[in-house]
Amino acid sequence: MTIRTESRITIASSVDEVWAYVCDVGRWPQWAPTVLECWVRGGGPLQPGSRVDQRAKDLGRTHPRSQEVTAVEAPSYVAFAGTMGPSASRWAMELKPVDDRQTDAMMWIEIDLAGIMRAVPGLLKGSIQRVSDREMAAIKAAVESATRESAES
Repeated sequence: MTIRTESRITIASSVDEVWAYVCDVGRWPQWAPTVLECWVRGGGPLQPGSRVDQRAKDLGRTHPRSQEVTAVEAPSYVAFAGTMGPSASRWAMELKPVDDRQTDAMMWIEIDLAGIMRAVPGLLKGSIQRVSDREMAAIKAAVESATRESAES
């Protein structure tokens, strides 16, 4: 059984600015509540086959987590694959220009439920949806704040 969530938001900034923020994995702790620290293994840019390593915190414990970059199509699409508990998971960010100063951003998450996670698909989906909606709002706030500060300088 696979569950999927989608969170969409319009960000008052260019696609290039949103892309730069989302692809700066060192800044993921600013918007992803379970990410304490994040880096590309071996350094370098995001590219297919790269590993993004994290120090994460969820369910009251801190642990390492790693995801593989599966696609990078600058500046519109970046995708990852990893695990969530015992389940295979995938997520991506899709960016489309509304105009030169606004971006339609959509994050989707898919989880192939396994083990105990199969017992509560509705609860799990609702929880993931709430977290991704908060993450998108945090990305919007951070990027728009940086855009305003650039315009004022």
